[in-house]
Parts: sequence; structure tokens; C-alpha cells
Amino acid sequence: MAELITPDDIDFSFYERETDAQQKVKSASLYVQALLDRIASPIREKRQFMPWGKTHRLLQFRPGEVTVWGGPNGSGKSLVTGQVALSLCAQEQRVCIASFEMKPMKTLERMGRQWTKFNQNDPQVLGNPDELRVMVDLLEQFRDWTEGRMWLYDQQGTVSWKQVCAVARYCAKEKGITHFFIDNLMKCVAGEDDYNSQKAFVDELCAIARDYDIHIHLVHHIKKPATDDTKPSKYDFKGTGAITDQPDNVIAVWRNKTKEKNRRDKKLVSETDPDAMLIVDKQRNGEGWEGNIGLWFDKQTTQFVATHNKAPMDFYTAPQEECAEAA
Repeated sequence: MAELITPDDIDFSFYERETDAQQKVKSASLYVQALLDRIASPIREKRQFMPWGKTHRLLQFRPGEVTVWGGPNGSGKSLVTGQVALSLCAQEQRVCIASFEMKPMKTLERMGRQWTKFNQNDPQVLGNPDELRVMVDLLEQFRDWTEGRMWLYDQQGTVSWKQVCAVARYCAKEKGITHFFIDNLMKCVAGEDDYNSQKAFVDELCAIARDYDIHIHLVHHIKKPATDDTKPSKYDFKGTGAITDQPDNVIAVWRNKTKEKNRRDKKLVSETDPDAMLIVDKQRNGEGWEGNIGLWFDKQTTQFVATHNKAPMDFYTAPQEECAEAA
């Protein structure tokens, strides 16, 4: 099952004291040998993908990078990043989630619903012995599937950004974590106007990603839009500009509330209009593509799918097969 990492069990102060000098002073011969190895045996660049096949050639996640995910409250950014984390696990990545707003049980309940396609709180399922048996069996499979793939840092509320950096170092060094999710920045820096701490935190995350060759995903809030139809950009992220200047990728999550309202009001809606959108407003590497990716929401599974009426994905097989095809 997914392993918990708790501040009570581990002395993270050692990882706070770890210095740049320890990581960065290396013999020149190491770099020359790496150059010779690359020339002798060219290696395909390591990269991972989001779960939707149509995105694979547009955006990839590389070791040594930081991606900032943003959205206003209620935009679905935690659901999106949870589904992305499941997809990364399906690509044989080792993922740690540090959520300071939800307890691990709640995080896994939401991700378990996306993975099993069952709502664990649905009275119709709980009251039907056959359905309940299937759901329990799938949850047991999910528990076993997370083994060696997923870890959760168990601490809620406000935490110092230096300790979060220490946890990231620990996870990379001791657990072999390749993707580290932080949800969210404002739980790590107390003041919305503490720009110096925000910049120092993001700078340090970029250094950790680079030094340990991991990918860090940082969830952050966006200012309330003027209207529901207003699509955010990197300039709408709260706090210092360094939050979007320093990382490699910036992705905003937009929710189509106008479509939702029209559907509730029994008005005509076009299902070709997406329920949500990923707005890629910065991509430093790869092809440097920027643009919008439409997604549709499957209410039963809380998965986002690539097109209207597309079946929810199976995390046992689909992400690996799609990614192998796209690589």
C-alpha cells in the first residue's frame, strides 16, 4: 500500500543542513566521461507524460524540472494533479504527494475513485452486496498497485518551506522518488505578500530538482478571475513573479463554470465545448509548445478525459501503452 512519511519518524533537519557544496563540487573528469559516454551511446531523453494521449507530443515532464500548477479555488487543480500522479505511477515512476490541505486518507479516497471508477460513498454501491464486493476487490488491487509507486507526506496545515525542501531531498535521496507533488505553496509560505520567502522557496525547489534529477510539481493559487469565462495566465498567479519565472513549466487549470450553470438551468449546451482546460503558458524545454488543452469531466469516476464521451482510463495498462506509442 502507499507508504506514509511523517515528520515524527524522520529527522529532516539533516536534509535541511545539506549544502550546495556537498552536491556541486565534483571532479571535472566525471563530466568528460559523461560526454564520452553520451557520444559513444546516445541515450533517448528521459521524459514522462500526462495521462491524455493527445498531450504527449505537446508537453512532457523531464527530470531536473519544476512545473507550477495553478488555478482559482474550486477549479479542480487537485483532481487534475491527482490524476496526473496516477498516470506517472502507471509509467513506473515513484511519486510522493505532500498535501497540506488534505489528510492522506482523503487524498487516497479521491485517487482511489479515479483508479477504481467507484465512488466509495455511493449509497447504491454500499447497499448492493455484489457492487460492494467488486469495489472492495478493486480497492485491494489499488492498495497493492501503489506499493513501490506512491508515498504520502503526512502533515497538514502550515509548514515551513525549508522543511518541505528537506522532505523533497529526503524523498529523492532515500526513497528514489522521481516526482514530488506539493499542494500547495501558500501552506509553505505564511504571508501572501512575503515575496522574499516565496522566491527563496521556488529557487530552492528548482535547485533540488536539478541536483537530484527529479521533477517537482508545485500547486499554487490564482487570483479570482473577473468573470467565469476569463481564462487565467501566468500573470494571474498570486505572489511574486518568481513563482512563474523560475520554473520550467506553468500550467493553469480553468473550469468551464458557464457550461455547468447552463446545464443546471436546463439551457442548451454544446458538448464540444470542454468542461475544463489546461492552459500551458510556459514550457522551457522540448518543443516549447504553449496553448490550451480541452478536457471533459466524468462525474462518476472524477476523471478528466480527452474528448466528450470518451471512456475513463484504466491505470493498469492505458497510460503505459499510450506513452510508449508517443515516446
